[in-house]
Amino acid sequence: MIKSYKDLEVYQEGYRLSIEVYKMTTRDISPGPYELVKQLKRACISIPLNIAEGYGKRESKAEFKRFLRMALGSVNEVEVLLEMLKDLDYMDLQIYDKFIENYIILGKRLNVLLNKWE
Repeated sequence: MIKSYKDLEVYQEGYRLSIEVYKMTTRDISPGPYELVKQLKRACISIPLNIAEGYGKRESKAEFKRFLRMALGSVNEVEVLLEMLKDLDYMDLQIYDKFIENYIILGKRLNVLLNKWE
């Protein structure tokens, strides 16, 4: 039974990943790509924020789905930023692989929720 946005697995995963990204950016990324890191943090945070805000407007199916689409757009943005950091040699390949895989899965789960929400 879903009683709150916190019960949604996509919210839980988005929140967990945003915390991990914040920790990773303070310890595992070479100094220098300030703007990319700043945008990465913004994008990863917007995922659970959009899910929570959309859930608050769930009485309107269209409105909730709009916020889920924004969260999905932020997942795509995170994927691009991770790839840029990797390709610019600011991020280790193992760290990239770990995060990119998790965000791809999160995007798929958001798509499933979008398609099934009634």
